[in-house]
Amino acid sequence: MKLNPSLLVVAAVLTTLQAVSAADIVGKITLKGTPPAEKELPLDANCGKLHPASKPTTRFYITDGKGGLADTFIYLKDGLTGKTIEVPAEAKVLDQKGCEYSPYVSGVQTKQKLAVKNSDELLHNVHATPAVAGNKESNQAQLPKSKDLVYSYDNQEILLRFKCDVHPWMFAYVGVVDHPYYAVSAKDGTFKIANVPAGEYTLEAFHRKGGKVTQKVTVGAGNATSDFSFTVPAAP
Repeated sequence: MKLNPSLLVVAAVLTTLQAVSAADIVGKITLKGTPPAEKELPLDANCGKLHPASKPTTRFYITDGKGGLADTFIYLKDGLTGKTIEVPAEAKVLDQKGCEYSPYVSGVQTKQKLAVKNSDELLHNVHATPAVAGNKESNQAQLPKSKDLVYSYDNQEILLRFKCDVHPWMFAYVGVVDHPYYAVSAKDGTFKIANVPAGEYTLEAFHRKGGKVTQKVTVGAGNATSDFSFTVPAAP
């Protein structure tokens, strides 16, 4: 069977268009300066038993010792106007394990479900404290290994705080955005925002202690690279 040359040309064009329709944004978050030492968490006796070897610490500046900075929330701040965004059916998960929230920094899409688990054999209290109007505050006790508490938020908020009133050192921060194009930097500072539609965007990197930095990025046929750096504030 002979193939129609015109059809082959059309197929090649469609393949090319699909290739340039989306790409990844990759980069690295670095920290300049020496951050203050993290402090041990003031665990009570029950939580202390869960960490017999060493106490967990605060997570203000988590680095790899080579300048890479973790727990930075990176997202497309603008540029998606007119693009169709679907709400994922799959819920994101925030766990309570060892009297700590995990992950410490994460993201979820507006109207997407966020399931909060209690993997400990202890009572926890999930207290969501949004600061953006329309995102409702919630404060619920959660028994050991009980049913997940499920939340969703209608409005973008960077970052929405969760805390535990039973264990006042427990915090988590969730970036709520109107789309799936976000990431959280790993311990070495690297991040990837996958399958971003071709276009021009403002990309923002937000670190809870370091502040926020924005830059323009253009997504085309290949991956785009955007690196950010934060500086440790001078001691008062």
